[in-house]
Amino acid sequence: MHPVDGNSPPPSTEGLGAGPGEAADRVLINDLVRHARSTQGAVQAAVERVLKSGWYVLGEEGESFERDFADYCGTAHCVGVANGTDAIELGLRALGVGAGSRVATVANAGFYTTTALLALGARPVFVDVHRDTKLMDLAQLERVVAGERLDAIVVTHLFGLLHDMAAVLAIAARAGVPVLEDCAQAHGAVRGGRRAGGFGVAAAFSFYPTKNLGALGDGGAVVTGDAGVATRLRRLRQYGWESKYRVGRGGGRNSRLDELQAAVLRAKLPFLGGWNRRRRDIATRYSQEIAHPRVQCPPVHGEEFVAHLYTVVCDDRAELRARLAGAGVATDVHYPVPDHRQLLLSGHGLRPGLPVTDELADSIVTLPCYPELSDAEVTRVISSINTW
Repeated sequence: MHPVDGNSPPPSTEGLGAGPGEAADRVLINDLVRHARSTQGAVQAAVERVLKSGWYVLGEEGESFERDFADYCGTAHCVGVANGTDAIELGLRALGVGAGSRVATVANAGFYTTTALLALGARPVFVDVHRDTKLMDLAQLERVVAGERLDAIVVTHLFGLLHDMAAVLAIAARAGVPVLEDCAQAHGAVRGGRRAGGFGVAAAFSFYPTKNLGALGDGGAVVTGDAGVATRLRRLRQYGWESKYRVGRGGGRNSRLDELQAAVLRAKLPFLGGWNRRRRDIATRYSQEIAHPRVQCPPVHGEEFVAHLYTVVCDDRAELRARLAGAGVATDVHYPVPDHRQLLLSGHGLRPGLPVTDELADSIVTLPCYPELSDAEVTRVISSINTW
């Protein structure tokens, strides 16, 4: 996914820890200062290695990370790009999506896929989501596939929950269209022994700093098992070059994962499994211990959930957020305006009936959930809700 995870704060300060005006004991929605401390030695060594190399773009660090991450995802290829939105755009372009294409996607995931589709000149075909999972409703997808001409399907593993990809792929196969996984919030999620990114023809990842695997700035990648798709991606990320200074493919971009970010991601990748387990443990406590009639929690999940974000549904979001703010607990909303309600699309005729998507946009609240959160802080969040 996804350069901004929420409607506030601004991207330059999101998740960076307590600022000068914030209480030191405030439970933040994310805390990158703590996160940086947890990997300081490994990250510093990686940065120093890049500085000593004198090579900063498309070098050995990038190639090594691409191999490591492809192996991690269980795919043959990984192509690093500049950010997660570029990963979606270039991944779709490599699958043949372009001007006039019609692509099924959801409208509750922050406009990132829609941004990529508009850049391609493609048209989003919005599918409603399931109330419990917040993921694409497969019964709705079946109806869309039966009634619409589609060129691709983008499946977003929202909030860290890996979709039932066997069912998705069966529907896509009947329609004869490729599937791109949006894994920006699902690094390391596992279903049936396969990790997110290993199901579709291609999969897009974001390494924005707040992601489960985050860089020190923007970064992204596309993984694929298709050598032809990988070749097209490598050309598209660098101007469409067939060889140096010789452009052979239209739609190319300057979109490369630099050596510094690649080295940092290589250093952090071995920690990802432990971070995901801690996130899932926190989410499990929330789901088991939050007990309030006006707050609906998601069920307890297994390895298919990496708890990138933990969201609850409340009939009075503003009141709940005010209660938690008064208790020193930060919250956020992911996401307050569904894609089909964005003003940018008002002239495109893209205002379908998506009742569940609209309902969730008005009632969803994100609670703090990240590996460095202490048990006492988790208890504080739970108690603040239960005594509301």
